[in-house]
Order: sequence, then C-alpha cells, then structure tokens
Amino acid sequence: MKLQLENKTALVTGSTAGIGLEIARLLAVEGANVIITGRNQDKLDQALASIEASGGKQVRGILADVGTAEGAASVIEQAGEIEILVNNLGIYESKNFSEISDEDWFKLFEINVMSGVRLARAYFQQMLDRNSGRIIFISSESGLSTPVDMIHYGTTKTAQLAIARGLANLTKGTRVTVNSVLPGPTQSEGIGEFMRSVSKHPDAPAEQIEAEFFAEHRPGSLIQRLIQPQEVAAAVAYLASPLAGAVNGASLRVEGGLVNHIG
Repeated sequence: MKLQLENKTALVTGSTAGIGLEIARLLAVEGANVIITGRNQDKLDQALASIEASGGKQVRGILADVGTAEGAASVIEQAGEIEILVNNLGIYESKNFSEISDEDWFKLFEINVMSGVRLARAYFQQMLDRNSGRIIFISSESGLSTPVDMIHYGTTKTAQLAIARGLANLTKGTRVTVNSVLPGPTQSEGIGEFMRSVSKHPDAPAEQIEAEFFAEHRPGSLIQRLIQPQEVAAAVAYLASPLAGAVNGASLRVEGGLVNHIG
C-alpha cells in the first residue's frame, strides 16, 4: 500500500534511536522529506546514515535539545515549513511517588509535554491556514492506565492525550488532523536497563528479565513481549498519510492489549 507521502515534509523529534528513528525511517522510505532531531552529533549522524542506507533519500538532521524552550526555538527556525509533526520526544523513569521531587515532575513535564506544545504552537495555525497537515503525539498506554511506579510519567502521557484532543477540536471543517499513538513497552536502548532496574533477578538473561517484567509488571499484556519500534512506526506513518484523513482526535493504541477496556 502506498501511503502517498511523496514530497511531504515531516519533523520527527527524539529520532536518533528507538521509535523515533523507525518513524523517521519509514516516512523517509515512503518518500517524505524528513527532519530528525537529536542532542548528540555522533548519534544524529549515525541515524541519518542508517535512514539513508534503508532507502530514505530526503533526510536531514538538526542538532538541538527539543526538551528546552531554546532547543525547540532552534528547531522551528531551522526546519522551516512542515506538513507533518511527530512529537515523539519523551523520557521515563521508575520511582516511588513519595520520592518524586518537584524537579523530577518539572523535568518530565518540560520534556514530555512542553516539547510537543511548543512545536504544535508554532505549526498548528500554519496548517490550518494551508488547510492541510498532521500532528501526531506519541503518548503511551500509561496515559490511560497510570503505572503506580511512574505516576509522574503517566501524568505527562495523559496530558499529551488532552492536548491532542483539544487541538483536534480546533480543526473542525478542515483537512488538518491531530491524533495520538499509544505504544506499550517497546524495544529501545533504555528498556533493557529499565526492566533490570525493576527485576528481582537483575543478573538474569535478558529473555528471563523480559518474561518476568510482563508477568509481574504488565500481566494484562496480550502479546506478553516487547513491541518492536517498527510496529509503532507503521501506525504513525498511516496517521501521517492522506489515507487517514477521516481519523482525527483519535488515540490509536499500539500497546499489545494492555488496556483492558473498549474505546
């Protein structure tokens, strides 16, 4: 299936690894002009080379920390006009609620929420004026089912859903859409270390730690495994495409069946 993304310009934040990299890769392979962001020049260069090796011909990188106001402003200045915005940047950590400091709360809110707010604020009106555009927030199943060991993280993911839906309400009668994608635990650079940090047997083989994690911390998962970032990227690429013109204000779950309710 062709996604009709040729010559569309897409900005994907937090895109030097994991879900963000695979979203950027797929959009580029489908013919979009893709802009990726990262804080480390070496990782940015490696990501660009990886995408180009996969067949993505129109891709460039911006070195900036989108999790800060200054970094977001730099990206907005350098990126120029875009048609697809994927707010993927995000961090997480496991912490007892009583130990989550004000600084922890502010840090996660600044990176997970305000990064997307700042970019959406810059591009949303342009999209409305052009009567064309896509904004996609990469939220999490934690935005629907707040994990007790990551309440601050879950709160930021719920906030993303509220922002996305609020913006979608402002698109009424236009060809602009705003949606959210909700991955579950996904294979990434940091997930192995995270699972070890909550494991009863941190020195066990990776396969055993993964099985323990799903049995103890995500027993509701129907697939009982880590999601592959390419599986999330496929959903995002669809929402970014003209084929998804009737999908607006939606929260698309790609979480392996963790959320046990309809709707």
